Amino acid sequence: MKTAQRLGNLGTETSFRVAQDAAEWKARGNEVYPFHLGELNFPMAPHIVEAMDKAIRDGKTGYCPGPGIPELRAALADDIGKRRGVTIDPAEVVVTTGGKPVITKFLQVVMDPGDGVLYPSPGFPIYESQIEYLGGNALPYRYVPTADGFAIDLDHLRASIDDKTVAIIYNDLQNPISAESTEAEREAIAAIAQEFDLWVLSDEAYFEMRYKGRSKSIAALEGMRERTVILYTFSKKFAMTGSRLGCAVAPREIAEVISTLNTNDESCTTHYVQWAGIAALQGPQDEVGRMLEVLRKRRDATCSIINSIPGMSVAVPGSTFYVFPDVTEAMEAKGIATLSEFSTEALHNTGVSFCTREHFGRRQDWEDRSYIRLAYSGIGENDITEGLGKLRDWLAQG
Repeated sequence: MKTAQRLGNLGTETSFRVAQDAAEWKARGNEVYPFHLGELNFPMAPHIVEAMDKAIRDGKTGYCPGPGIPELRAALADDIGKRRGVTIDPAEVVVTTGGKPVITKFLQVVMDPGDGVLYPSPGFPIYESQIEYLGGNALPYRYVPTADGFAIDLDHLRASIDDKTVAIIYNDLQNPISAESTEAEREAIAAIAQEFDLWVLSDEAYFEMRYKGRSKSIAALEGMRERTVILYTFSKKFAMTGSRLGCAVAPREIAEVISTLNTNDESCTTHYVQWAGIAALQGPQDEVGRMLEVLRKRRDATCSIINSIPGMSVAVPGSTFYVFPDVTEAMEAKGIATLSEFSTEALHNTGVSFCTREHFGRRQDWEDRSYIRLAYSGIGENDITEGLGKLRDWLAQG
């Protein structure tokens, strides 16, 4: 039977395909070093688990308000506002089933078919997927390598805007490349958004996943609160990926429409999980600090070994739990032409499993270097050292 034509525009998070390949290789009795998924191998803090269990015991297992329970919306408004230096009314907070739905609902609210939306490339693949699935014109903007990592090519971004462009997706502390904006870059994005009257989706999933300094939100800049929707998630900071809890912080009129979309799509976010979210925000933060310290050690081990491998190089990022090394010369030395072949050969010869640039949006004409993404969120320090050591030995064989 006939299906909708728009399905041809629907992409996916192809890193899960890498996970499947790794699982199949492991099932054959092979050692696998999992750098492919950004899944934290840390348990939820005990007080969060207890809050969820208590909510279930107390019967908070039925329907609840579509925009979220008032107690969680108030807690989110307080926490997000204080950490960003802005005042947020609970009515501007809409609880969602994780951070990912905020992308789709933002686009549904601000974009008509044929409208253009700027998004980072490489970037989280769901940006490109949802823009195109909903009938928009996906406008990729690029990054250029710097001594510290990557920077947005602002001239290229500006040149991509036309009279049909309505929004920009901005992911500071970026997945997959761990790029972090300077003050000047953040202010330049804000200025462009205001000059061209663009809505902004500020994806702040990794806002507090950092090893030094303090994150800043574009929403805190003058003139930006009224045009910015913040994407917030519990998945990273609190290791609650499977709980599916997040929110949108949006101007009141946008928040009300997202609430209506919630009612249409999910009815509500799981009631008892929301009480766990309150405990996460208001309870002890010790586990967060311990997790970040472990991640920092993993980052240091990962970057140290990568930069010891001929043909590979990476800047040490100050945030997220990803690195995005350049492997162009390493591939050339092995006589490997494509990133797909490189990842397969690496898995089969060393057990190291990773995503590549190809898993983060469509490769663009301007790209002339090859990159892979290593996530150290779900692999211990000893396995990092062992696995990347095997990768180094394999590449040294020429």
